[in-house]
Amino acid sequence: MAETKNIVTFGEVLLRLSPAENRKLMQATSLDFFFGGTEMNVGASLSYLGESVKHITAVSNDLVGDAAIASMRQYGLDVSSVQKVNHPIGQYLLEVGSGMRSSQIAYNRLNGSFANIQDIDWDTQFEDADFFHWTGISPAISEGAYQALKAALVSANAKGIHITADPAYRSNLWQYGRNGQEVLKELVSLSTIFIGGVNEINEILGTSFKLDKDGFIEASKHLMNACPNITQVFDKIRTGVSASWQKIYGRAWVENTYLETSELEITQVVDRIGTGDAYAAGLIYGLRHFDAEKALDFANAACALKHTILGDVNLVSVAEITEVMQGNTGGRIKR
Repeated sequence: MAETKNIVTFGEVLLRLSPAENRKLMQATSLDFFFGGTEMNVGASLSYLGESVKHITAVSNDLVGDAAIASMRQYGLDVSSVQKVNHPIGQYLLEVGSGMRSSQIAYNRLNGSFANIQDIDWDTQFEDADFFHWTGISPAISEGAYQALKAALVSANAKGIHITADPAYRSNLWQYGRNGQEVLKELVSLSTIFIGGVNEINEILGTSFKLDKDGFIEASKHLMNACPNITQVFDKIRTGVSASWQKIYGRAWVENTYLETSELEITQVVDRIGTGDAYAAGLIYGLRHFDAEKALDFANAACALKHTILGDVNLVSVAEITEVMQGNTGGRIKR
C-alpha cells in the first residue's frame, strides 16, 4: 500500500465575530464566533474529507490562541507546528446580508500574531507532503509572512511538491511597503496550479483580457508563458442574483483543453464566507483522486454545498459532494 502523503497549508487564523439571525451590529446584543482564515478553511475542509493536513500559522499566546488551536484540532488538523507569539490574534466582524442587502466585513488584524510569525524549517515541514496551498492574503500581511511564504515555495519546488496558488489580491492589505502585484507574480511563478481567473491574471500581470471563455483561455495561456511553472488554471464563476441567491460554475485550462462544469444554483444561502476556500479544497481533493475534469466538478459541487453551511469551514463529506455532482440537488430527507 502506497504511503499517504500530507497536505500543508499556511496562513493566518482569524477570530470571526457575527451577529446572529442576519442582524446588523447595531441590533445585536451578542455575537457568534468562529475561527477561520482562508488557508485554514481549505485545510479543515480537506481534513473533513479524510485527508491528512498540517496547518502552519502563528496565534496569540493567550486563551484566544489556545481556543484557536483547539478549534483546529477539532477539525482534525495537525497543529504541531503552530507558533504562539505575544501579539493578538486577528479578528473580523461580519454582518450577514440578506436579499438585496450585502454582507459587510470590518477587519482588525494590523500587527497581529500571524504578522509576527517566526522562521520555519520548511524542509522538515515538507518531509511527507505532496501538496502545499497558499493564498495572496498571506504575503500581504507583513514582510515576515512574505519571507516565510517565499522560503516555503523554494523548498516545495525543490522537493517536487504540487503547489496550489490562490492569488486573492487585496490591495488594502498591502501596507508594509512592497508592491502586491510584483510579489504575487513572483510567488505564482514558484507555484504549479493556479486557482483564479481572468480578473486575478489581469491584476497580477497588468493585462486586460476579457472575462468570456475566449478571454479566459487567452489569459491562461499568457499566464503559463509568464509563469512557466504553472501547468493548470482553475476558475470559479459566480453570478449573484442577491445575497441569498447565487449561481456558480467552474472552468479550467488544462493540457491545452478547456473544461467547464454545469451551473449550480443556490437559492437559500446560509453563509457565503469560505465558499472559495471550499472550491479550493474540493479541487485539491479532486486532483489527488480524480482526473482534472472530475476534480473541477468536485470543486464546484463542494463550493455550492458550502453556501448551506454556517461558519467558515465546509463540513460536508465526499459522499455529499458526490451526490451533488451526480445531480441530486433536491435536498430530500435521508432516512
